[in-house]
Amino acid sequence: MRTIGLIGGMSWESSAHYYRILNEETARRLGGLHSAEVILHSVDFAPIEAMQRADDWQAAGVRLAGVARGLVAAGAEVLGLATNTMHIVADEMTAGLDARFVHIADPTAEALLADGFGRVGLLGTRFTLEKPFYRERLNARGLDVLVPEVDVTNLNGIIYDELCRGIVTEDSRRRYVSAIELLAARGAEAVILGCTEIGMLIDDSVSPLPVYDTTELHAKALVAAALE
Repeated sequence: MRTIGLIGGMSWESSAHYYRILNEETARRLGGLHSAEVILHSVDFAPIEAMQRADDWQAAGVRLAGVARGLVAAGAEVLGLATNTMHIVADEMTAGLDARFVHIADPTAEALLADGFGRVGLLGTRFTLEKPFYRERLNARGLDVLVPEVDVTNLNGIIYDELCRGIVTEDSRRRYVSAIELLAARGAEAVILGCTEIGMLIDDSVSPLPVYDTTELHAKALVAAALE
């Protein structure tokens, strides 16, 4: 098994889910007492979040590129960025690195297409919803992507003020279910949980549409790449 380098901490709540899934998937595939070969660099999220608010993506790219280089120098052969939003700097972060980078949107698109879905809803931070980097990658795979027409600042606030701090409330769950219902009314056939924390709040048991959790899909894809 090749070594997985995981850039986490954005937030650490979802990174903990990544670590669990990486090891569960490795054990499922290899059996016995096998677990994943993982090097985790968990960054301090506060400075990264400040760069997001300031729209300083260049500084964020420089910061994460340094982390990625450190992981490769430590022996990582497969790289994963455990956050959807920060894939906005994925190209800058991985430029010149001698490691395979698994983009979080790719296994998500593959799973949706394999299940026959073409028109999908996307939930995530306001950066993921408003900036084109994520939707364009899904569009290039043939998916028609809808984003909520509601005030996304409310959904964004739930992510940063609650989920990133480990707070899960029924009121916030109802807000997300309502957003999914509106996406369904516009023709969405499934919904992408395009923020690695939303799976703490929404799953198939409460969603009116089939749910595709990017955290789970990405972690499993990293294991698959490490075992190739």
